[in-house]
Amino acid sequence: MTNRIKIFSGNANRVMAEEICRHLQVPLSVAEVKKFSDGEIFVEIGENVRGTDVFVVQPTCPPVNDHLMELLIMVDALRRASARRITAVIPYYGYARQDRKVRPRVPITAKAVAEMLMAVGTRRVLCMDLHAGQIQGFFNIPVDHLYAAPVLLKYIRDQFSNVVMVSPDAGGVERTRAFAKRLNAELAIIDKRRERANECEALHVIGDVAGRTAVLLDDMVDTAGTLCGAAAKLMDRGASEVHACCSHAVLSGPAIERLEKSCIRSLVVTNSIPLREDAKRSAKIKVLSVSELLGDAISRIHSEDSVSSLFV
Repeated sequence: MTNRIKIFSGNANRVMAEEICRHLQVPLSVAEVKKFSDGEIFVEIGENVRGTDVFVVQPTCPPVNDHLMELLIMVDALRRASARRITAVIPYYGYARQDRKVRPRVPITAKAVAEMLMAVGTRRVLCMDLHAGQIQGFFNIPVDHLYAAPVLLKYIRDQFSNVVMVSPDAGGVERTRAFAKRLNAELAIIDKRRERANECEALHVIGDVAGRTAVLLDDMVDTAGTLCGAAAKLMDRGASEVHACCSHAVLSGPAIERLEKSCIRSLVVTNSIPLREDAKRSAKIKVLSVSELLGDAISRIHSEDSVSSLFV
């Protein structure tokens, strides 16, 4: 890598940023990100960035509003410091679940976040496993959309046998079918009805799971209600054991308590979001790193090479 690339990080996931820098053999650039006593965020770039290719690694994970504002203010500071191009590296894109109007008088927050990122001077976005692929279309700038599939597929191949891949809802069928095809495994679907936000009722299983290792696949796990309800249905239908794989471990509210009490044997997640303390103590949760994948994408973007070769 040349000295014309610089990588910055806010407070959301500095460990990931450091891992990316080690992989690329570049130092993590210096920036002070702190709060005033009233909660306002202050950013000061600690080195010259004039004419450089800048990447800001910042998942907008909980506390979402703080980390989103850190990202926006860092991009604004870098633009005013004459950075040549600013790429927002967002392993987890917050506010992505509100990507369309499902009822009258509700916002489309995924679009609002995209508008804010472009308004402050972001010239490219690198993200991973968006909740909905169409969010790429909310940007009028290039978006590179990576998938954690290479990392998750390798783990599933190495750890499990006699697998049936299970989508916990109809919206995830395409993703789960792609995994099943590459694993030469069967596909099953949970028919689910969501009564209100963060609450759902799993109804029944479509597909044969009896005597097999069921692997639930989703893009994120938030309160874990969907996964735990789906796992119970799978065991009722005769699955020998149930595991879950998710790209983003939001794990808010009662998620850890639900996981510990559930029949899920393991939950495999990536390091796109740093685990909260009780999640780190859970023996059921296994974290896989996607830092090298993101690092390779950053290297290819900087050198103007193809990023598509990183897709499965």
